[in-house]
Amino acid sequence: MRLFAKTNIDFMGKRSVFFLISGFIILIGMINIAIRGLSFGIDFKGGTEIALQFEKPIDISFVRNQVDKIGLGEVEVKTFGGATGILLRSELQEIPANVLPKVKERIDLLITQNNPGIEKQVSESSANYITYAFADSITAEKVGNQLFNSGFQTSISTDDETGKSIVVRLGIADWLKDNLTEKFKDNPFEVQKEEKVGPKVGQELKTDAIIAIVLALLVILIYIGFRFKFSFALGGVLALFHDVLVTLSLFSILYGVIPGLNLEITLTVVAAFLTLIGYSMNDTVVVFDRVREYIKLHKTIPLEENMNHAINRTLSRTIITGLSTMFMIIILIILGGEVLRGFAVALFVGMITGTYSSIFVASAFVLEYTNRTKTKVTF
Repeated sequence: MRLFAKTNIDFMGKRSVFFLISGFIILIGMINIAIRGLSFGIDFKGGTEIALQFEKPIDISFVRNQVDKIGLGEVEVKTFGGATGILLRSELQEIPANVLPKVKERIDLLITQNNPGIEKQVSESSANYITYAFADSITAEKVGNQLFNSGFQTSISTDDETGKSIVVRLGIADWLKDNLTEKFKDNPFEVQKEEKVGPKVGQELKTDAIIAIVLALLVILIYIGFRFKFSFALGGVLALFHDVLVTLSLFSILYGVIPGLNLEITLTVVAAFLTLIGYSMNDTVVVFDRVREYIKLHKTIPLEENMNHAINRTLSRTIITGLSTMFMIIILIILGGEVLRGFAVALFVGMITGTYSSIFVASAFVLEYTNRTKTKVTF
């Protein structure tokens, strides 16, 4: 199917306009990044991310008010995957030191209330757990189940072969569940996930992500240089830089503008960047292949005219491929859920910029380079 079979658009003659459009978006994006910065997810910032799933739709403002009273500092609360899901994010890795005594008092109170006169001893205590020793294994198992039902993660201590000791975890999710269970008696919930990433690990992931993108662009530069010419390799890689920068700029500009749209930079978004690099390069190579054919067939025709012919002849294929891909991505944005939404949005924006650069930018970079260096392209 050819939707644009007989087009004769002067793409190269209007390359200055396209350069201005792209440059303007990137400039605004870079200014926005310099002023507001990028919003990084838990993968890169470090901290704790907790997902709660309620049985009934929940009022997020009420949840936010209840969480603010717990004493965990600034905790971001938003919907997750629908009206019954809540996602909480905190930069904390563990319960704050000023809250920790309250948590331990709460556990002691629960044990005493449920088991009046019980004999217990704290054999070990830290910021992350408490180990209790009891008179016998039956009592230890009973108390462990009681604390578990109250929202705390418990287990029999592996260091005590008699089974008389239990370990009570002191995690942010446990403290949240213990405090919120009473507030939501009519709407029970469960902790779907709790993810922790240390700041050092987050910084390493951020560095690795940048290295991955740069290495991908470098390998593509070498590949295109061997397959075509250096000018084509340079144009192709500059177009890919363009795609990544435009997508990153739009992520920065649109962050917080559209309610409910997750535009944080996470590992899945980085995966989307690498995917769009491959997609855009594939489109660009198709155009370059046709340019090479026209240069071989029409050696006396100027490079600019050959490029226009090549882009016009591949225009149908480029647009149909882009549209069919974007239809699938739109479905993923709508039905993919909160976890995949950032990935899908990054792909959606990247596919648009990738298709745009394949048509308007990649060949224009090659033409601009050959004109400025006064080199002749031959195959």
